[in-house]
Amino acid sequence: MPKMKTNRAMAKRIKRTATGKYLREKAFRSHILTSKTQKRKRQLRKGAVLDKTDTNRVRGMLNE
Repeated sequence: MPKMKTNRAMAKRIKRTATGKYLREKAFRSHILTSKTQKRKRQLRKGAVLDKTDTNRVRGMLNE
């Protein structure tokens, strides 16, 4: 039986914390930034914890 391959696209986008949670980047910060407020752009810089409902799907992609 061959080894399971890790989904490399997901591995590049997700980081795992020491407590086992997954961190992701926020969307909507790539272009058309002039129409967004400074507060909104500042909050989009920070990472976010992945929701529990998506954790099982991500764990399957990362073979964990």
